[in-house]
Amino acid sequence: MNTAPLMLVRINGQPHQLPAEATLLQAIEVAGIAPPFAAAVNLQFVPKGQYALTVLRPNDDIELIAPVTGG
Repeated sequence: MNTAPLMLVRINGQPHQLPAEATLLQAIEVAGIAPPFAAAVNLQFVPKGQYALTVLRPNDDIELIAPVTGG
């Protein structure tokens, strides 16, 4: 039985429960999005090299945005 504390975050507007102090990289894995994409936490862009170092907090808003091509 897993009794690790959980926190609620929003990924692209949808609620998700993650382990307390999960990283942005873990949230990306939960979302299942494939590159290329840009990531922002609470409207602040996060460089790809910082995903594993960016610790999330309860109620963070995570946006994972894929580029749109065409015109």
